[in-house]
Amino acid sequence: TVYKGKLLDGHLVAVKLLNKTKGNGEEFINEVGRKRALIYEFMPTGSLELFIHKEDIMNDRPHLSSEELLKIAIGIARGLEYLHRGCNTRILHLDIKPHNILLDEKFLPKIADFGLSKLCTTKDSIVSMLEARGTIGYIAPEVFCRNVGGVSHKSDVYSYGMMILEMVGGRKNIGVGEDDISGIVVHTNEPIGQAFDEQGDRDAGRKLGSFANST
Repeated sequence: TVYKGKLLDGHLVAVKLLNKTKGNGEEFINEVGRKRALIYEFMPTGSLELFIHKEDIMNDRPHLSSEELLKIAIGIARGLEYLHRGCNTRILHLDIKPHNILLDEKFLPKIADFGLSKLCTTKDSIVSMLEARGTIGYIAPEVFCRNVGGVSHKSDVYSYGMMILEMVGGRKNIGVGEDDISGIVVHTNEPIGQAFDEQGDRDAGRKLGSFANST
């Protein structure tokens, strides 16, 4: 459960209370150790998920242009690069998806929810995992099936690519209520530019498409 709070200096924060009875506590340990609450920077705009699905966009919610989506995609890529290459210890997020991308008032993205994350040294190309982590529709094949290959920071890159496809297509990668891989949506190969009206939008849409194809 996440609550909106205010500090004594008036600064708004998000307070996440963790479920004491959840599993073996691994998510809890990953994020906070012995503490039972997290204090986050308050992100007033909410998650990226609220702005990319055509069927879910409400009338009072601004429509994001392809240029804005491109800037968000680049911001997320920079965040992932920092997690994978900019820290002394490499951080694998393992649950990259629109719901875990928070937007500030200027629509600048921040990667959130590290409950499934895994740490490793920058020298380790492959990490060991006892069980699959992630969300169907974004999870990399090697995370879901052990016989496909080794789990690495590239698994986050795969999830990022699936998220970009969702941003471009404007629909979810998996149908509502689906709980297995059979429900994953197959995106068409129609030209990306056809989804946008203005020339600037078409150019940005092609760039978004190239992001998806290169990840």
